[in-house]
This record gives sequence, C-alpha cells and structure tokens, in this order.
Amino acid sequence: VVSTQSTGGSIKSSTTCKDNYHIGLDMCETTIQDMKWMRRANWQNNPATHLSRSTSIDLTEQLEDKVKFMRLSIEGERDNPHHFVGVGDSELLDASTLLAQSLELREKYMIMAQQTFHATTKRHLHGNYGPVRNDPTLNSKATAARTAVQQHKYNCMSNENELPYNLDYGKPSTPEQGGGTEYFDIYEPFNSHPPDDLNYTLKIHQGILKVYKSEVQEQKGQSLYEVKTTLKSYVKDYNVVLALAAHGPVKTFCFKRLCYLESKFNLHILLNEQNETAAQKAVPHRDFYNVRKVDTHIHASSCFNQKHLLRFIKKKLKKYPNEVVHQAPDGKLMTLQEVFDTLNLNAYDLSTDSLDVHADKNTFHRFDKFNQKYNPLGKSMLRDIFLKTNNYIKGKYFAELLKEVAADLEESKYQMTEPRLSIYGNSRGEWARLADWALMHNVVSPNIRFLIQVPRLYDVYKVKGIITNFEEIIANIFIPIVEATVNPSSNPKLHKFLNMIVGFDSVDDESKADSTMFNSDSPTPDLWNGSKNPPYSYYLYFMYANIAVLNQIRRDRGLNIFAFRPHSGEAGSINHLVSAFLLAENINHGLLLRKAPALQYLFYLSQIPVAMSPLSNNSLFLDYHRNPLPVFFNRGIPVSLSTDDPMQFHFTKEPLMEEYSIASQVWKMTPCDMCELAVNSVKTSGFEKKVKEHWLGKNFEKEGPSGNDIRQTNVPNIRIAFRHETLCDELTMVCRIAREARSRQHSTENSV
Repeated sequence: VVSTQSTGGSIKSSTTCKDNYHIGLDMCETTIQDMKWMRRANWQNNPATHLSRSTSIDLTEQLEDKVKFMRLSIEGERDNPHHFVGVGDSELLDASTLLAQSLELREKYMIMAQQTFHATTKRHLHGNYGPVRNDPTLNSKATAARTAVQQHKYNCMSNENELPYNLDYGKPSTPEQGGGTEYFDIYEPFNSHPPDDLNYTLKIHQGILKVYKSEVQEQKGQSLYEVKTTLKSYVKDYNVVLALAAHGPVKTFCFKRLCYLESKFNLHILLNEQNETAAQKAVPHRDFYNVRKVDTHIHASSCFNQKHLLRFIKKKLKKYPNEVVHQAPDGKLMTLQEVFDTLNLNAYDLSTDSLDVHADKNTFHRFDKFNQKYNPLGKSMLRDIFLKTNNYIKGKYFAELLKEVAADLEESKYQMTEPRLSIYGNSRGEWARLADWALMHNVVSPNIRFLIQVPRLYDVYKVKGIITNFEEIIANIFIPIVEATVNPSSNPKLHKFLNMIVGFDSVDDESKADSTMFNSDSPTPDLWNGSKNPPYSYYLYFMYANIAVLNQIRRDRGLNIFAFRPHSGEAGSINHLVSAFLLAENINHGLLLRKAPALQYLFYLSQIPVAMSPLSNNSLFLDYHRNPLPVFFNRGIPVSLSTDDPMQFHFTKEPLMEEYSIASQVWKMTPCDMCELAVNSVKTSGFEKKVKEHWLGKNFEKEGPSGNDIRQTNVPNIRIAFRHETLCDELTMVCRIAREARSRQHSTENSV
C-alpha cells in the first residue's frame, strides 16, 4: 500500500505525514493505515489500544470485513477541517449545526408519515459513527467476492434458480403446491381478503383527517390518529431549511464538499475501474441487460410511444369502426368511424406526423404547448376516447393500451414501471370510478405498480364553481380511501385496488410562480376560498399530512402504505425543494438542485433518491448536455433514470432502455455505472420488500457491501464500499462537529 505526496516534482512514499495534506492510496493489507481509518471513524476511544495485540477487538476480523480496493483519504482533515473546507472555525461550527438540524427535521417528518429515512444517516445523527463492520454476512460475501476476482468464477448457483417468494396473494408459490416457478405467476392483488369493518367516523378538520372511534370522542376532539405537526410548526421548520439554503458560509462549505465528492469519485474510477470491471466479468449470467430496472417516473396516459398509439388507433378503426365510443355534448352517440369522419380522416391517412403527439422544439419552456401534445391530432375528443379511464366506453381502450405495454414489459422480464393515474380531487366519486375501471378490465401486471398523481388545479375548479374551498379537494382525495381502509365493505373494489397503489405524486407546471406567499399566516384549507391557487409548499404539506394519517391507519390494519413522491425541482423556485426535502420520501426531476449547493448536499447526506428524465428535460426545460444527472451521480446522490412521457419523448419499444442507451453514450458511463443506476431505481420503487429481495438479494436493506449481492445487482462490492465509506466520512464530520458545537453551547449556558 502506498500513500503518496508530491515533493519538488517527485513522488515519494509516506505513512507518517499526519500534519501534511496529501492523498493516500491504501489497500486493506496495510495495518497502520487501516487502524488510522478506524480511529478516524471513532471505532476506538482509547488510542493506546490501536497498536496493542491484546485489544478486545479482533483487528484481523475487522480488516477481513473491509473490501479490498484502492482507497482515498486526506490526512489532517479531521484535525484541521476548516483548512480543507475553506471556512473558519466558527462558520464550520454553524454550518455543521444547521446541516445536522435540517437532517433531524427530515427524520422527524419521515417517521411521522411511516416513510423511509436512510439508515446510515440516522445512525450517524444518533452518534454511531463510521461504516458498519464485523458483519458475518459481509465477511462471507467479501471472501466470495475476492475468490471470484481471483478465479474468475463463483462456486455457487445463480439466484435465477431459486424459488420465488410467496406474497400471500392467494396462489401457492412452489411447483409442489401447484404454483408457478416465478413470482410473476402469482401476483394477484385483487384476491386479498379484506379485514373487518371498524365503523370509525371520519372528518376533515382544517384540512387534516380525523378518525374517531365514537361520537363521544368526536365531541371531545380525541382523534385516534394524528399527525404531530401543524401548519405553523411546519412553516417554522420550513424556514429553518430555507435559511440554511441561503446562508452564505453554509453554501460555501457545501459547494466545496460537493466538489470534493465529485473529485474523489473521479479518482476512485481512475484507480479502481479495472477491478470493478473484473468483478463484473467474474459473475456468471448477470449483465446490464438482465439486472432489474424500474421506470419510477412515468405517466400512464403517455407510457407508450407514438408509433404504438398510432398502430392501436388504426387497428381499432379497421376492426371495430361501428363500435359506439363517444357521446357528444348534445347527447348524440358516435361510432369510431363517425368520429374520424368528422375529422375527414381514415386509417390510411393517419401517420405519426398527423398524430402530432411528439414534443419538438416549440415545447421548450412552453408547458402549455406540451400539455396539448396529449391530444392526438390536436383533438381533445380523441384523448377522451383513447387516453381516459372515465368515458363512454369506461376506459376500455386505455386499459387495452396499458395491458399491451404490460405484455411488452413481461416479455422483457427485467423492466418494470410505475405509471401515474390521475385523481383530480374535484369529485368524491373519482376513486370508485377508477377502482371499477381497474377491476373491470383487470389492469394488473407483475411488472407494474401504480402511483396516484394529484394535479394542483384548485384555481381551475374554483373558477368553474366545482368546489368552494381547498378543503373540499382534500376531502375528495382522502376520505374515500380512508373509508375503504377503515370499512372495506363500504367499497370492496376500492379496497382491492389500493393493494396495487404504492404512492402519491403532486404534479403541474412548476415554472408558474406562486400567486400567494407561503407563511405562518396562510389560511387553513377550510378558509382558503379565494380564486388564487395555493402555493406549491401548501399543497405538499396538506398532502403529506393526510398521507401520514392514512399510513398510520393502514399500518395498524396490516395493509400496504404509501410513499410521497412528488415532482420537485423541475423548474420554478428552489423553495419547492425545501418542502420536498422535509416531506417527500423521494422526488422526480430535481434539476434545480444544481443551483442550490446546500440543498444538494442535504439530499446527499440524506440519500434522497431522485428520478431524473434527461430526454424529457431536453424538450422542456434544460438541454441534454447541461443536465446535472452525471454530476449528481458522481457526487453520490442516488439518482435513477426514468422516462416521464414516452409518447412525447421516445421512439423505441423500450423507452427506458433508450434512456440508458443515450445516457451511456453521451456521458460515457461504464457498465458498473449503469448497473448502479438500475439498482437505485429498484430501491427507489414501491415494489414489495420480498420482490426486491428476489431482485437484489435478501440483505439489500443492510448498509454498505453487506447489503450487496453482486450475483443479483452486478454492482461490485468495491463500488458499494466506496459509496458507503464516503457517505460515512461526510456524516461523521458533520455530525461530530455539530455535537461539539452543541456541547460548547450547553457548557456556556451552564456556566452562565
């Protein structure tokens, strides 16, 4: 192992440069360097034990757990961190304190809503620093990985031959029991058995769900489930993170750390790329094509390409021209042929050019023109017939389109998707109609899980007189699904439909400026009855608060819970990202993080997944070569690739592979990079835990290399260990300095 420093134009070895800043390149065999690393990670509080053979910790076992690769370290950073980060002692203390406070706020909101808070971040916030080590599973996997690299093979069977997991959807999982040989054969969410009714009373009070067991509790205001925050307390927390994002020294500190992370990754690739490639080649069967990939951000009404839609329309027009498909505003029923006769078109005339659903240069920064691309031939009537769930034919054509997409995914086997279906909040009956559509047409596939997107359209409904205040939208969205959760017999179809829903999304044009300010004086939803649309952060808070209550109820009933995964940071104000940082489990787009180093660093420390769609951004808001995805990836933010709207942005039958292909070519990504993106997408997705175990390995939730099974992920332990150790170093620095600052503050207060 060599630690190097440049002296007078020459390179020389060094293992004792404690006070000099240099880059150390070390392998696990160097005991002194490893013990320095353990001391820096706070593994031993007593310095005297570091070189002692009689120490209670078995150093050999500790070193055995550490994955072998060329590591990078900066000597002296822990003793004089402000020399490296470019800020003074007091500013460093302030920055670390504010960062730790923001992380604690996010942890609070994630716990309240039953959402995921990254385990490594949580552990460091509570004072347990450094990478997780001494794990028997890691030890065995590390040994297996080293054997594979040396022998270019694994002496074990691929997990492809393992039996699938039984998800208790009513069908046996093994051939001996009469089931299939794949998990995909047994996914039947509509066959679940509903629990008994609880007959609770549901109310909306100031925009938040209340659940009462009896009339007496309702009169006393004793709700069984509460979200332990109010609008005013949330605004206070929101302002803390907003102030951090605008704090000069914090921005300097975070920007320098982000640059350091990016440079460190580039050096890691320079030193370890060959070993990563060798580890991938040593794995039998697995490669980029057959690792699982999930399209975590895609809209159902455009989840097929334009050619697919064109073929479908032509097929229906040729085979079923006399099928009644539309009811005109005057009540007249129209066949499909009559609809096209009014447009003076026949099947032969149709082309992708005349269909005009693909985005072009005219949609750049024109979200209004982009929305018009959802209308085939520019006609909203055709959108209603082919791309809606609630129409005269009860969404028959749309269901058939989705099932064709699902069939393509099942044929590919390794690609999954999570389409968004819309609930607008303008009617209490929307949920029942959507559930009827899904069950009537059996819109089910093992490769698909659905999210519900809620457009921010209060001002539109208010002008039309559909609603009187914002609280009505909240009630229309959440009361029906809480009722189906508490009393399943009230709507059995909706109860079953919720089994295949994994989350909620908030959507609309983010580039529109908020017409009102978001602050502690903002009225509650029952009092928001003006014509102006509530601000983005207002929407997110009340969606989050009600999802939190809903998740508490469903958790207690043993039902699946929902993640909050909104669009955020695509355009508009960076304030959107502040709200998303506090309230969202993960986000879509996140482009504006490139302009907010403090928030970007917080997203890194929290390991908040970001689903990015470079081809979509290229047509709407940001040229492809300026997209920050490769920068975010290099710095360690868990980004993944998604398609957004294949009908508008893609050309091939496999739009997700199209995204990967273009990203790989333009940004020169390695197979290891591509597989890491794919793994990020699976972890981000809402697929069940047992499904992820089958795709990623049984220990996928563990930290670092102990949670990686290269036979399933095709991501080498070298890459996983680098990511984990780098994150631990950053969290250790921030959290330790924050604790020191708080200790000083407490000492000062006590002395006074």
